[in-house]
Amino acid sequence: MTTMLDSLVTGFTVALDPTNLLFCTIGVSLGTLVGVLPGLGPVTTMALLLPAVFHLPAEAALMMLSGIYYGAQYGSSTTAILLRIPGEASGVVTMRDGHAMAQQGRAGPALGIAALASLVGGLIAAPVLALLLRPLASLAIAFGPAETAALVLLGAAAAVAMSSGSLLTGWGMLIAGAVLGLVGTDLAGGLPRFTFGLLELSGGISFAPLAVGIFGFAELIRALTTDTGARIRAHGSVWPSRADLRDGSLPALRGSLVGSLIGIVPGGSTLLAALAAYSLEKGISGRRLDFGSGVVAGVAAPEAANNAAAQTAFAPLLAFGLPSNAIMAVMAGAMLMIGIAPGPSVVATRPEIILGLVASMLIGNLILVALNLPLVGIWTAVLRIPMKLLVPPIMVVCCVGIWSINGSVFDVWLLLGFGLVGWLLLCVDVDPTPLLLGFVLAPIFEEAARRALVQAYGDWWVFLNRPWSAGLLAAAVLATLLGIWHANRKGRAT
Repeated sequence: MTTMLDSLVTGFTVALDPTNLLFCTIGVSLGTLVGVLPGLGPVTTMALLLPAVFHLPAEAALMMLSGIYYGAQYGSSTTAILLRIPGEASGVVTMRDGHAMAQQGRAGPALGIAALASLVGGLIAAPVLALLLRPLASLAIAFGPAETAALVLLGAAAAVAMSSGSLLTGWGMLIAGAVLGLVGTDLAGGLPRFTFGLLELSGGISFAPLAVGIFGFAELIRALTTDTGARIRAHGSVWPSRADLRDGSLPALRGSLVGSLIGIVPGGSTLLAALAAYSLEKGISGRRLDFGSGVVAGVAAPEAANNAAAQTAFAPLLAFGLPSNAIMAVMAGAMLMIGIAPGPSVVATRPEIILGLVASMLIGNLILVALNLPLVGIWTAVLRIPMKLLVPPIMVVCCVGIWSINGSVFDVWLLLGFGLVGWLLLCVDVDPTPLLLGFVLAPIFEEAARRALVQAYGDWWVFLNRPWSAGLLAAAVLATLLGIWHANRKGRAT
């Protein structure tokens, strides 16, 4: 107990240093901003700020960069709820019920629930990260590429199971998204694939134009072409009611635990965490709640999960030097730039950095709520402006944001093309969520599956011979069967 108290004192002493606190605040503020602005993201922002790392103390630099990461999870929910534009991949899950709440005139409560659920996720994940950092070594070592591939398949199965419409359509959209995700250059052979001879596609299709086009631009086009498009009624209280807090409290707690567990697993992501938490709530509620129609639990669970996973994702990097995603790779580069090698040595020799980083996460989440909750009224007040007046400037901001990422006019054309595709999908009432999830998950699955097969000398049984991999595949099959059962039961009921 004394050792734990000493660790807490050390961590908060480092985090509350005026310089460190300042850069933690800067990080979470920038994270919120890049989460709100369409087309931007934490990876781009963190990469642009890497030159500044040279001039900052190690603790301040890491607190600022990590604040950008989990701060973006907060900001992403704003555009996902209000405009149906996910700033981050995990915002796709929150978007389903959050945007439905906004269309019902409950944008304020939706934003409030998202902020408070994210706070719960952060407050739970930070202690989990501190307590499990050392014991995770054996699990991380045992979790290889076969398990990562199986985890991705489980996420895909859950995405299709939770999508609206038929399962066949859902799988079709997932496969279409996977094909789009594999566009570019084959890393194994170095040859272009699905590029149709276009040099601009040799590096693949960016997430931003696809996500903003399929969801955001599609809704904006519908708002211009119909009277019932992306209109949102901004009335009522901007704060969650007692009933909202009651309905969202347990989902937020469960989502925090799910996100914390998925985040510590190499290959896990905020998207998979949000998917798992959402699917868990659907399973628990059965037919009692109509998810996708504006359910509070559908906002609270994924928001808590994605923020928790964003913080526990530091465990593989800090404990073993293994970046589990692109953002952690940027963090690893930043640590190396300031002379800190990520891995067991930093945990043993520089514990003040680790403890200070964990403490800053607790403080940063409190700062984020203090920043975001007062802004709820401002965001909902914007919705009083007629949607047809809002659409043109929003489109311009989206185009500028997409162009600013790579300075590519081709990406803007992709944005417009995917916007038309998304609008057509809306017209025929097809849920595009599995398409975006397939796009995100396909490259992760391909890399993990290839590595697993190389290590097993081409033996496909490697996915069933390893207990964790076999268990995750069984869970994926179970999720698919439950989706079929639920679809059949719903069909009989209607």
